[in-house]
Amino acid sequence: MIYLDHNATSPVRPEAKAAVLRALEVGGNPSSVHAAGRAARALIETARAQVAALVGVVPGSVTFTSGGTESNALAIESAVAAGYDRILLGATEHGAVAENVRAAGLPVAVWPVDANGVADLDWLRGELGKGGRPLVCLLLANNETGVIQPVAEASALVREAGGWLHVDAVQAAGKIAIDFTALGADTLALAAHKIGGPFGSGALVAGTRATLVRRLHGGGQERGRRAGAENLSGIAGFGAAAVAAADDLPAIAAQSPWRDALQTRVEEAGAVILGKAAARLPQTLGFAAQGFDAQMQVMGMDLAGVAISAGPACSSGKMKPSDVVAAMGRADLAPFAVRISGGWNTNEQDWISAGDAWLELYARHASRRKEVA
Repeated sequence: MIYLDHNATSPVRPEAKAAVLRALEVGGNPSSVHAAGRAARALIETARAQVAALVGVVPGSVTFTSGGTESNALAIESAVAAGYDRILLGATEHGAVAENVRAAGLPVAVWPVDANGVADLDWLRGELGKGGRPLVCLLLANNETGVIQPVAEASALVREAGGWLHVDAVQAAGKIAIDFTALGADTLALAAHKIGGPFGSGALVAGTRATLVRRLHGGGQERGRRAGAENLSGIAGFGAAAVAAADDLPAIAAQSPWRDALQTRVEEAGAVILGKAAARLPQTLGFAAQGFDAQMQVMGMDLAGVAISAGPACSSGKMKPSDVVAAMGRADLAPFAVRISGGWNTNEQDWISAGDAWLELYARHASRRKEVA
């Protein structure tokens, strides 16, 4: 199997697996004061420093969670508890943000994107001018198209208006360098399994302007921000993956020409490249071929030994048309959009083989359509 679905989840890195196994052998509760407990606590604090380094913050800024969804929920609930009274939601946000926003019970305005999926900063200026205390949600990079958003530019506007900027960086981490301070975010969400760490571990990074509320009550873990015994092995694996992901950034960047070569091939065959004119993650290619059902593409590629996806992994089983593509003004292409995404164990031949498989699949599809016509 050629695995090109790293944006859904990235296979566990050897470094992360080794860290998980070491943590499982410790045996102590990180809240205990005896030697085994202190050893467990040391693993967590080491991982906290490792994750913090991935985004350029001090370790105390990092709160460990169960994953990206909880991190997004914690940020949104914290902003609501702090008195922010309305929400500006990016039109191409992941459901982990969009659904938590809709559950917050505040007025929501959807922030439109252009034809390439880039958030409209002029719209943001106008909306911020309406006053109030807005919570603004803007992802750093889209999971389906790889389009990178102008977060730093948006941050300057949000801060001037007295708002709170939450950034879902789950998809961007490990694929591009992230500097939390330069982005100007108030909160930022991360997930271990997107960078080659284990499932069940994530983090919320909070700046000095953000005060986090407790979603889980009980003990005083995570500096009182999140009760419950920590996922020691998952956190240790997360930390190791963060170190490896930072080291691998040049290798991920090197996939850009491989991605572009495949882009040229599918475009010449008639596919539309999503976000083509925008800055994108170097290892992500989203495209759509009119009339070629996304589910059939995913199934056909799977039979050919290549794993790709259609839409976000959490909803791809439903195989509904892409909301992201529709938000870009191409609802006509939404049912036909697929994504190919590389990662830490992807090589150039994987991209070439994926192109060969897709072009053969598309040729058979086009032939069948011609016979029916």
